[in-house]
Amino acid sequence: MRRELERLFDLSGKVAVITGGAGLLGIKHAEALMEAGAYCVLADINGEMARTAAAKLIAEKSSRAIGVQTDITNSESVAGLLNQTLQEFGRVDILINNAANNPHYAKLADGLESRRFESFPLGIWNQDIAVGLTGSFLCSQIIGSYLAQQGQGVILNIASDLALIAPDQRIYKEEETPPELQPTKPITYSVVKSGIIGLTRYLATYWADKGVRSNALVPGGVYANQDEKFVIKLTNLIPFQRMAKPDEYKAAVVFLCSEASSYMTGASLVIDGGRTCW
Repeated sequence: MRRELERLFDLSGKVAVITGGAGLLGIKHAEALMEAGAYCVLADINGEMARTAAAKLIAEKSSRAIGVQTDITNSESVAGLLNQTLQEFGRVDILINNAANNPHYAKLADGLESRRFESFPLGIWNQDIAVGLTGSFLCSQIIGSYLAQQGQGVILNIASDLALIAPDQRIYKEEETPPELQPTKPITYSVVKSGIIGLTRYLATYWADKGVRSNALVPGGVYANQDEKFVIKLTNLIPFQRMAKPDEYKAAVVFLCSEASSYMTGASLVIDGGRTCW
């Protein structure tokens, strides 16, 4: 029984493309897959960071990885990513659509445009949608089509608990700040992450007959040295009374990318410390 379970979670020789691969969770996704035997391609708009992250992973995991500068909002760049992956590894088995802008609340006092809904800049809207949704669409279209043509593969889309619930803007509230200047979590994050779940379901049914599974991971907030006051406010909304540690999604990523989840498609796996229960 133990050997059978090990086989189901084994990703030896599989090749995974991870967008936003040089970011906090992108690197953790790669660590998880490489620990399960996979080879990883870290695609990131910052090519230098992607290559540095890949080199570090190779040294730590004694496996293969490359970093590739990629603009996922550009179809030619995504096609180049696929071609470079095939040249290096000869195959692709897994696509993780992880890249997205994560706009933090911004104040007028910072010299930035207001991110409140009433005055949210169209240019920022277009940028966030382009990276988070258009980028996932293009990667799924180009790399996912390759998976469908070969008759097998996995697409894992990284969503958020804010795809299922609205941001609680009270946790951003600042005392003695006028209502019209209060910081908020921007509209684009919720829209992008909700759209990611829609994309997941669409691809799951569209390529079901091609052996391509599509699922979403729905994580909660990850601790990354945020302001202490913010952390306290947020954790009061979470039954576990804490944010996630960066490593706590690794096992779920391996599960969703391996044969252990072979009968799972079109689903959203929620791991949020219980926040969406309330």
